[in-house]
Amino acid sequence: MDSMDVALQQLRHRVMDADAAGAALRLRGAGTKDFYGEHCEGELLDLRGYHGVVDYEPSELVITARCGTALSELESLLLQHQQFLAFEPPAFGGNPTIGGVIAAGLSGPRRAQAGAARDFVLGAVLLAAQGELLHFGGKVIKNVAGFDLARLLCGSLGILGAITEVSLKVMPLPRTEQTLCLEIAAPEALALFNRWGGEPLPISASAWNAGQAWVRLSGAPAAVRAARARLGGELLDDVAAVALWRSLRDQTHAFFRQAGTLWRLSVPSAAAPLATGAAQLIEWGGALRWCAGDLPAAQMRTLARDAGGSALHWRGGSSGHRFDVLSPAVLAIHRRLKSRFDPHGIFNPGRLIAGL
Repeated sequence: MDSMDVALQQLRHRVMDADAAGAALRLRGAGTKDFYGEHCEGELLDLRGYHGVVDYEPSELVITARCGTALSELESLLLQHQQFLAFEPPAFGGNPTIGGVIAAGLSGPRRAQAGAARDFVLGAVLLAAQGELLHFGGKVIKNVAGFDLARLLCGSLGILGAITEVSLKVMPLPRTEQTLCLEIAAPEALALFNRWGGEPLPISASAWNAGQAWVRLSGAPAAVRAARARLGGELLDDVAAVALWRSLRDQTHAFFRQAGTLWRLSVPSAAAPLATGAAQLIEWGGALRWCAGDLPAAQMRTLARDAGGSALHWRGGSSGHRFDVLSPAVLAIHRRLKSRFDPHGIFNPGRLIAGL
């Protein structure tokens, strides 16, 4: 029995002992997203000891790794073969584990064009409360058995169990990338983002903040050149462009370093600019709005609902539940899923309203 088999058995015994005693467990990888989601109690279950890449065949565009594998390790390996995780998982200035990446289900600047984290999950192994290892999905792109259940784990915040292994679809790196900067107000930027989003342009990310809009073009050199000539704006040099998108992905951009409360609003991309006095940053072609400032929770949730979306208290301040309260029907579905996977409620108690 090798060291990883031993590590897995230790995790299973910890979970089974906790389930038998009805003792809560707080699942944790690198802790880069401890701020995210509702607060939960319980004895710490550190998942970093179960790590390593299980399988990777570049020609198949699939990588399988254990939950404690560092994101940087995966990205370094993929880069050697000119591949990457196209949903650009945020690292928040740290080095998260791939299990934590999938449990949180967060995506970076490329999400609007490439898809969300869940769209790249092909399969997963879940350590359930009775110590069972439940296998969902598979390790090839054409496999559909258990596919939806594997995706269900993405964004579940550990309330169903510990994700011990995950298989992800990877993508080839774009042959060319260029970033354009335009001096423009928010309403005009939103109008352009939505118009361009309906045209065959190689846009892989867009953002706006403080009178500046950025558009990243990715793809074949000829397509990028043609789009650049059409869209106009100032071309950022490669170093500045990489730094910009990484700062937005990992929230090290100056906007995110402001004091006060930060809100994350998910709204239709064509929604008008939010009528607040707060500083704002817009991503995903207008579908993601960040608001920084000491704003009342009721005001932010009302603004989001009026725009046809939802609001999340991201960090700072005190605004009660971070997530919008689920409707009774949806909450009932969540509770049934929770009771089926974790009947004694030992995994990350307190996060039920946030998970899934």
